[in-house]
Amino acid sequence: MSDKPDTASNKPANRAKTISEALPYMQRYDGQTVVVKYGGHAMGEEDLSQAFARDIVLLKQSGVKPIVVHGGGPQIKSMLERLGIKSEFKGGLRVTDAHTVEVVEMVLAGSINKSIVRDINAEGGRAIGLCGKDGNMVTAEKLTRTIRDPDSAIEEVVDLGFVGEPKKVDRSVIDMVARDALIPVIAPVAPGADGHTYNINADTFAGAIAGAVDAMRLLFLTDVPGVLDKEGRLIKALTIKQAHALIADGTISGGMIPKVETCIEALNKGVQGVVILDGKVPHAVLLELFTEGGAGTLITH
Repeated sequence: MSDKPDTASNKPANRAKTISEALPYMQRYDGQTVVVKYGGHAMGEEDLSQAFARDIVLLKQSGVKPIVVHGGGPQIKSMLERLGIKSEFKGGLRVTDAHTVEVVEMVLAGSINKSIVRDINAEGGRAIGLCGKDGNMVTAEKLTRTIRDPDSAIEEVVDLGFVGEPKKVDRSVIDMVARDALIPVIAPVAPGADGHTYNINADTFAGAIAGAVDAMRLLFLTDVPGVLDKEGRLIKALTIKQAHALIADGTISGGMIPKVETCIEALNKGVQGVVILDGKVPHAVLLELFTEGGAGTLITH
């Protein structure tokens, strides 16, 4: 008789052990709101998209109140190219003119949003697609950027067209959806007081939503494991003060700087904790919330 364990007979015990280990973390988030900013490569790969949808449904079934905010930069770029619309850049930033913002809204609030809703519903959830326009959930204001010429040191205010930032968030629509046991999936498009439609950076939009609903966690699914130290190792936890110090000494650099700054802004708006983690890792959301070690970098006060 073989000494090899009976794998089949061990499955229930292993499953029970996994559930018992996760239970304290599941109880911690029971009834709490978790905002997940979804985008990057994970959104473009079918297997990862389906895994993400299952995770969101499981969160809902576990008593968590998930809210999904999504981006769609690659998809917008692809559609603009298909339509022959050339993008203008100023200081490395895309200018969103009237034609471009129409495409942005079509892609974000249309095809991408409904694709995510479809995936969640296919896994047994009840998702509903929204954007900042619905119920005047988000009011935007025009965003401008100041750039400095590296040679002359002259600063110039750049007009980015219909690029905005959240000015006001009315949480009543989100609360109404949550009461009906639905999962909001929100596209970062919103109206301005001037009547124009504005495209808003999805990270910034997610931070504004998370702050307005007093979220316990805001998760940024990115293409990197989180914040890394100078040796390339994952930093599991940071305070705002520590994050500022790492920016000052160059440990946090490049594109991670605006990401961390957005995390800090969300914390200042009332979010309890913000996590940067790798969305390409299957079940990253569950690993972060329901395991002791988490899966990314947690930033808190």
